[in-house]
Formats: sequence, structure tokens, C-alpha cells
Amino acid sequence: MKKTFFAFLILFTSFTGFAQTKPVQTAKISVPSVQCEMCKTRIEEYLKRIDGVTFVNVAVKKKEVTVKYLTDRTNEEMIKTSIANAGYDAAEIKANPDSYKMLPKCCKKPEDGGGMPKH
Repeated sequence: MKKTFFAFLILFTSFTGFAQTKPVQTAKISVPSVQCEMCKTRIEEYLKRIDGVTFVNVAVKKKEVTVKYLTDRTNEEMIKTSIANAGYDAAEIKANPDSYKMLPKCCKKPEDGGGMPKH
């Protein structure tokens, strides 16, 4: 009986060491240049390709991106830079000018002749 108990105890402690969870962080990033559902789709698809990103949601009306990510694979600055590389302003990081030029008209800022048409 004692041998079985100790065998179980050793087996249990060895498995619990492997079951460590990876640290997940949530960031809310201001994206003031997001205009429409196409912007939402572009940003979400772009960020989902980043290793370590586990969840992405763009709130168009709030002009905010919520991202959950594994801290051992990426960080908030890398995510902001990725948003900027997709052509959108991300908090204090301005959009990459070349990527911004390639955005559809509806995704560009109103001051650049873009935005959703007014009905």
C-alpha cells in the first residue's frame, strides 16, 4: 500500500511540473485611424499571424484593439509596431507611410479623402 502511494505521489508531482501555464497579458491599444469593418478585418488578420497572439478584437466605434498574448513570445510594443506596419496608427506609433498608401480608400483618414461615405 505504501509503495503504491509513493509511486502515485512521485507520478503526480512529476506531471504537475509540466502543467505550468504560460503568462498571458491583455493589452488595450488605441487605434485612432480605424474607420470601418474592413479596417477591423485587416488588423485582426494581421495580428493573428504574430507568434504568441492568442486573441484579437477590434472595436471600431471605440477605436481600440484588445489583444491577449503570451509574454514569452511577444510584447505590447511589438504588437503596436505590427499595427503600424499594417498601415494604422497605434497609440503613439504612427502608421507606416508605405503601408498606409496601400490601404483601401475607406480605411484612410478623412483628412486624406478616406473614411466611410456619409449617407
